[in-house]
Formats: sequence, structure tokens, C-alpha cells
Amino acid sequence: MVVAAAIREEIEIPEGVEVIIDKNVVSIKGPNGEDSRKFTYAGVSIKAEDDVVLLETAFPKKKDKAMIGTTKAHISNMIKGVTEGFTYTMKIVFAHFPMTVKVNGNIVNIDNFLGERHPRKANIVGDSKVSIKGDEVTITGINKEHVGQTMANLEQATKIKGRDPRVFQDGIYLISKE
Repeated sequence: MVVAAAIREEIEIPEGVEVIIDKNVVSIKGPNGEDSRKFTYAGVSIKAEDDVVLLETAFPKKKDKAMIGTTKAHISNMIKGVTEGFTYTMKIVFAHFPMTVKVNGNIVNIDNFLGERHPRKANIVGDSKVSIKGDEVTITGINKEHVGQTMANLEQATKIKGRDPRVFQDGIYLISKE
């Protein structure tokens, strides 16, 4: 019988970043703010030692190995978010009707899309910030999932149905991620 060895993954903590682990909740504080997340998978243990975060599983199965990688990616993204942040840039494209895009609180209003009378709306998720300059929309934030979901909401709000997509290419499209 072959017994699998324990798996250990380490994530380095950069200077100026503080990691607090309380049961299953990982909180990370950095120069850009604070982000926290609850990890509930029982097969993975999370510990903070000196300047590294340790992820361990004792008798790894295939699912445990996958969860180690997923947890490592989430924590790495949280560290990147509180140090550098995430920025997505989108472009407003229109050929037929000039659309106007405005931010009202936690909602982005898209007026005159394809000449429609009622504005289309897209939600801003979490603490993401949306700014509009000319034909560029910039979405910034410390949580990668919130920034990405806000971007997806904008893209989906301008999805065209019932028309030829080769002719009607109007919409708001992603041009860069940083």
C-alpha cells in the first residue's frame, strides 16, 4: 500500500502586508486596504508563520490537491489586491446611436443604446470603483472577483440580441487587465 506524502504550499507575504487567520477566515491588510475571505474546505489547513502563509493537507486526494491550488490562488490574489490593486479598462463602442454611460451610486446607466428609450443598467459589485473618461471605462478595486464581476455586468448589459452581430458591434468591451 502506497501512502501519499503530505502536501505543503507556501505563499510569501511582502513587506507592509499583514495576514490574520482566525479559524477559517483569512484577513489581509495592506497599503490599499483590507480584504477578507472565509475558506471552508476541511481538507486544507491554513497557517501564518513569520513571512509566509502555509497551506497543508495530510493525506491528499485529488480533490485536496485541487483545493490547495485554488486556495493558494485566492490568497495570492488577495495579497496582490491590497498591494497593487486590480484595474480593468473597457472601451465604449457605438456606430449607430451615440450612447451615454453614467455612474449613479452602485449602478451604471447606459442611455440610448441602439436607440432604445429605456436605459440599460449594470450593477457595481462590492467596493469596485468605476470611472468614465470619454470612451473609456476604468474599473478599479482590491477584490479581483468584484472587479471582474462588475466588468462582466457592463459587458452583459450591452449584449445585443435579435440583430446581426457583424453589423451591430455596439457595446462596452474589455481592452486590458492590470
